[in-house]
Amino acid sequence: MKWLRGVKWLRELDFKWPWRSPVDADELYDKSLATGDSSLFRFAVIGIPLAFVALLLLGWRWSQEPETFEVFSAYQGPFPEVTGTVTTATLIRVVDIVLEKPGGYLSNDLMPPGLWLDNLPNWEFGVLVQVRDLSKAMRESYSRSQSQSTEDADLALAEPRFNVDHSSWAVPWPESEYAEGRDYLQSYLDRLVDKDNYSAQFYARADNLRYWLGTVATRLGSLSQRLSASVGQRRINTDLSGAAGATQSTAAPGELVVKTPWLQIDDIFYEARGTSWALLHFLKAVEIDFAEVLARKNALTSVQQIVRELEMTQQAVRSPIIANGKGFGLIANHSLVMASYISRANAAIIDLRELLSKG
Repeated sequence: MKWLRGVKWLRELDFKWPWRSPVDADELYDKSLATGDSSLFRFAVIGIPLAFVALLLLGWRWSQEPETFEVFSAYQGPFPEVTGTVTTATLIRVVDIVLEKPGGYLSNDLMPPGLWLDNLPNWEFGVLVQVRDLSKAMRESYSRSQSQSTEDADLALAEPRFNVDHSSWAVPWPESEYAEGRDYLQSYLDRLVDKDNYSAQFYARADNLRYWLGTVATRLGSLSQRLSASVGQRRINTDLSGAAGATQSTAAPGELVVKTPWLQIDDIFYEARGTSWALLHFLKAVEIDFAEVLARKNALTSVQQIVRELEMTQQAVRSPIIANGKGFGLIANHSLVMASYISRANAAIIDLRELLSKG
């Protein structure tokens, strides 16, 4: 052991501390062996690498994205035919998966292996954005018959819980706030399926669906732009195009150079994966709860096509890293592939909103 060799070196130099008697190096060396310091050293040499490998394996397990699920299975109670049951139950199930998947909620972990994981925390954020948008739509639109009607008490308490900072590690704790929001959603669902209680309602109307889809379209449009910027682009500033007489706060150049920082490329990719995963389930639930509206507008196939595009975003990533090759280079660019699917889904959503606005 290095420190014991140092003790021998002190003995050879006959070193003496100025404030105490001379060091008996032979006695100290023999005592250290007798007390088992060599065993502790061997334990450290073997144990620390083993612990590090165990943390790496645990981190790999926690980094596995949750599988998709059938929205029909999200609700286990009676009366599944009640309008709004599948959408609400699916929202609850998505929140449960974020909180209860292997490793639990990771975005605010301060201890390894969660401390150095970033793919799943960004996936969680993408899911949470969609949870926030849908819970907001349920509070402001789905549960209200008109703009002047009273909002549902449980949804009014659930929606702000999901807007707590996802990376906060102190009060308020995201896990507890999201769990409370989930419980309020469950309370709303329990009242919704109670045929003797009409205080909770879910109005499956075309205008309500358009309201939520408008938010979804803006989210996907932003993600598509951020993903496409992985290779860097020179873009024409179109902020005020087509708006006669419009102004903006600060003048901007007519041409912009947009490029995602290298260290953020995989973050945006996994945020898009989480967004697509959550949206995939929500649209499948909408397909059931809004079936009559979609059939009357001849829009059911449009929803199914959007679902098909989003399913493509959930293909397994076979590469150990998120590659960032040039658009027509030899190396793949995973961000551009993801942007392609999301852009197609976004275009279909815009067309669906237009279809729902007609007759």
